Amino acid sequence: MAKILVVDDEAIITMQLEERLHAMGYTVVGMAASGEDAIGKARRLRPDLILMDIVMPGRLNGIEAAQVIITELDIPVVFVTSYADDAIIEKAKQVRPYGYIVKPFNELEIKAAIEVALFRRVAEQEIKKAAEAARAQAPPGAVPVAAGIPDAEYLSIPGIKTVLLKDIFTDIVLFLYADPSVKDPIFRFAIENGVQKGGRVFFAYHRSVLQKHFLEEIREGRLFTRRVKKGELFFLSRILEKCMATLPPAGPPGSLQILFDFSDTEEFGDIIAIKNLVLAKKAAGVPVTGIIALNLEDLDHTRIRLLSEGISRIIVSTGKDTTLSFAHPAFPAEALTVVPQETVEDVVKKLLEPVVLSLLEKPISGYDIVHEIHNRYRVLIPQARIYAILHELEVSGYLEMKLSGKSKLYSPTETGKKYLRQRLSEFRFVFRHILGDEPAAPGREP
Repeated sequence: MAKILVVDDEAIITMQLEERLHAMGYTVVGMAASGEDAIGKARRLRPDLILMDIVMPGRLNGIEAAQVIITELDIPVVFVTSYADDAIIEKAKQVRPYGYIVKPFNELEIKAAIEVALFRRVAEQEIKKAAEAARAQAPPGAVPVAAGIPDAEYLSIPGIKTVLLKDIFTDIVLFLYADPSVKDPIFRFAIENGVQKGGRVFFAYHRSVLQKHFLEEIREGRLFTRRVKKGELFFLSRILEKCMATLPPAGPPGSLQILFDFSDTEEFGDIIAIKNLVLAKKAAGVPVTGIIALNLEDLDHTRIRLLSEGISRIIVSTGKDTTLSFAHPAFPAEALTVVPQETVEDVVKKLLEPVVLSLLEKPISGYDIVHEIHNRYRVLIPQARIYAILHELEVSGYLEMKLSGKSKLYSPTETGKKYLRQRLSEFRFVFRHILGDEPAAPGREP
């Protein structure tokens, strides 16, 4: 596991980098906010790689600090900076960095830069050792031949693909994931979607922290949660039977959305029994929809076949190379589309206003919007861009701001609610017009 030192004087950047690096499997051994601090921590911590900002307070900037670190410690440095003009790039090139990333960065860029830098470092060390061995074995006065040095086998870094999903909450879906970090944003979005539609939402899990985000919904009875402890999975079938038996007549108020996350598959027979119960009730006319999720790590082909029997909609997230994105109603999307993650990043960054507007349905802070955009679309947006949009809406009377502890929460005013609906409807109209779909008139639902 590679050890990384993060150097940046912006706290939000270091925090975001630390969070994403941990999620990608790296170890953040320290953080620094100046060139001098970076040199001191590099000497003490000896990281495998340093992500270095260029413009920072203090006597030494990032380029000068990198020069000392590379010359003295021979540690690879990747620059992460907001500056990309020719003069600064030329200065940066003189210290021979292992990469140069321009803010605002995205996870794919960071991952690719780190992996290439680490591999380049290993390859250089192997070539150096091979050259030294060849010189040691060569006769006195002979020049070692370059052909004796093994060729480096370069890393194959796959492009991250994003699966766009729309309106999947109308059926029973089997969700198989390889990376547990992808599931929480999906379940959180599913809970929010179910609560907004009305009816009942039943969230059962082996391990989760999502319930703390929905304390009000739990108190009001709109969300029912159940932690499934080891040896107690069979109870879930009984609870589900009682829950379905008390459902009112079919319709939105009487529907049931289940969200079952079976991250522990030791009691696999009980999981199959629960799945079969849900399918049988649905076939009998019970208005039930939702997601049944399991970790791929504990499943073989036989188990996957048993799980998928009777379920027509199956989603598989194979790891960090596949991202799942749940389409918001404000944006047109096919039921299932696979696109490069770079396309998602281009759209989100260039059309940030409708993305932010779509997240203002309930009180939320600018910091939480940054995290929600990252969780939902895997795109990092500078917090300043978010607050610029929020400030403009607040000045126009469409948002009101309230303090909650140390956080500033923004929520739409009555006028703002109408404005948000109208504005999102206009964006939807334009998107459909551009894409060639037959659009509804702005301000109306299609």
